[in-house]
Amino acid sequence: MKLVTRAQLGWPASAADPQTSTKGVKVHYEGTTVSATLLEDHDLCIAEWKSIRKAHLANEKENYSDIAYNYGACPHGYLLEGRGLGRRTGANGNKALNRAHYAIVGLVGDKGLTKPTDAMLSAIRDGIELLRRHGAGNEIKGHRDGHATACPGEHLYAWVKKGAPRPGGSTPVPGPRPVIDVSKVVAAAAHDPAKAGTPVSYAGVKTVEKALVAEGLLESKLADGHFGTGTVKAYAAWQRRCGFTGDDANGIPGQTSLEKLGREHGFDVKP
Repeated sequence: MKLVTRAQLGWPASAADPQTSTKGVKVHYEGTTVSATLLEDHDLCIAEWKSIRKAHLANEKENYSDIAYNYGACPHGYLLEGRGLGRRTGANGNKALNRAHYAIVGLVGDKGLTKPTDAMLSAIRDGIELLRRHGAGNEIKGHRDGHATACPGEHLYAWVKKGAPRPGGSTPVPGPRPVIDVSKVVAAAAHDPAKAGTPVSYAGVKTVEKALVAEGLLESKLADGHFGTGTVKAYAAWQRRCGFTGDDANGIPGQTSLEKLGREHGFDVKP
């Protein structure tokens, strides 16, 4: 998953109402002309995303507290944080519908760029799976399901009706699950340098980091196998998400929090 966070966008924490669970996720599109130049330059996708938020905040009729969507997905395969996890959407037309589903919008419209790329579909799927790990049920619907609208457009809705499959076809046969030695991860967290460029002390660290990236807590560029300061900070956020506080959320992995991360992301833990 390639996640662009609110912090990277220069946005404060979302002011949207909290909501910890939904029936699932609804997929949206912009419903306006979207320039095909987005395909050429990811910076234009970031500008588009910021423009959507600016327009929503300026909409006095709807009185949005933030950009309407939990996440966006761009043609280059980036998942763009909007309201983020645990926030009620503002994208479904009325309060009852907004409570029912979280919302992800693909950066395509009804003119110009209308067909999602495979990378965009993968990013939407990344967002669905991330939201499912944090309170979303199994439903995947289009905005038009329950509301009179053309959203999410012909191509995205056809994909939704197929079950929103990840592009690429068949599901791979799973291999053996990695086994992470908690004592070695703790040693790495205590001794790894704050920057990359030196030998990795324990290969299992990268497995942990990839899980933190999938949780939206660590930038993908920092998943380098070093349990440095960025990973410590991300793991502390994971511990707080697990309910730990104070010294128990210091960023040094413990058996309980690491096992929970492993259950969510496909690895086992030994003492």
